[in-house]
Amino acid sequence: MSFGLYVVGYLIVIGGMVYGAVLIHLPMHWIVAGGIVLTGLAVVTGVKATRQKDSQG
Repeated sequence: MSFGLYVVGYLIVIGGMVYGAVLIHLPMHWIVAGGIVLTGLAVVTGVKATRQKDSQG
């Protein structure tokens, strides 16, 4: 459930940043590149924060 919350939160942030970038007329290729980088960051952060500790035994 926590990973889902991370994904939803990041989607809201990415959507807001994309909308702002469109409003200031950034070239579309920069908007797409930024979205891809932020999506990767979201996955890495979400997995890191929600993964279970490995049992040593």
